[in-house]
Amino acid sequence: MAHVRVATEGPLGRIVMSRAEKHNAFDQVMIAELAEAIDRLGRDASIRVVVLAGEGKSFSAGADLDWMRRNAEAAPAENLADARCFAAMLKSFHELAKPTIALVHGAAYGGGVGLTAAADFAIATPDAQFALSEVKLGLVPAVISPYVIAAIGARAARALSLTAARFGAEEALRLGLVTRVVPADELASAERTLVEQLLANSPAALAGVKSLVASVAGQPIDEATIEETARRIAEARASADGREGVAAFIAKRQPRWVAG
Repeated sequence: MAHVRVATEGPLGRIVMSRAEKHNAFDQVMIAELAEAIDRLGRDASIRVVVLAGEGKSFSAGADLDWMRRNAEAAPAENLADARCFAAMLKSFHELAKPTIALVHGAAYGGGVGLTAAADFAIATPDAQFALSEVKLGLVPAVISPYVIAAIGARAARALSLTAARFGAEEALRLGLVTRVVPADELASAERTLVEQLLANSPAALAGVKSLVASVAGQPIDEATIEETARRIAEARASADGREGVAAFIAKRQPRWVAG
């Protein structure tokens, strides 16, 4: 791949945006390669956690302006098809049936904010800078908006999108865009600790949690929601991982997904 590197370390899959000379700005090549990497790791049953990072000085500075200019001059159908590719890539990352961790440093603008918001966890270093800067270019943060709004709420998303104001890691933590801020020299340790926590849990249950939250978030607590949650716990109790987890707890042993 030209702009993305993929590596596996046992049950950990790592995706690194490697267009450092462009601050990992998105173009059609990077989007296609990210989509391919996400799909590859998603289909690999041995991979249980996926980490996304950026090489060089930035996580991702957002859209490549030359790419945006070319799309603006393209035929409407071609322009729309390109936007759909970006939307599909973000959706696949967000809906990956495995926990995802974004490691964010330096600039995370526009689409970089979208990737941060789409991840299950985002660990940032103190130098991280965020901005929904699209309006400065006459654009709107359309494709990333579902993930940003889900992460920080409609009011904050509207304010930050209208002003295009930059904000730092601590503000991103307060808003809920990132889940933790650590010094740069502790980033690897923080990642390792989180990965170990996730690997101690049932892979099937982790996928079930992601599906559950997506299904229940924003829904009224009505009979349909209650029935859906009852169905899910009943299925989980009867599942192979559910039976194994309870049996392991009673026997005071590690479940098979930890014991290997």
